[in-house]
Amino acid sequence: MNGTDPDPRRTPGLAAGGAVPPGETPPGEEGTSAAISYPQSELLRKGWGTMPLIAIAVVTLLVAIGLVAMVVSLLA
Repeated sequence: MNGTDPDPRRTPGLAAGGAVPPGETPPGEEGTSAAISYPQSELLRKGWGTMPLIAIAVVTLLVAIGLVAMVVSLLA
């Protein structure tokens, strides 16, 4: 028996047909809500920095200027 496919006859919390009764957590889902075993660094929890946001804004602005220039050249 491996850990990914538990035997339904010996798994606690399972009904006769292998179904999970209301209020019970399925065996494969118990470990997904546990906290991580080590604290994350402050940099990983910070989110987006200033420089990536500025770079995205500059690229977006350049694309918008290019599209407006294309439209103006088509209408001229």
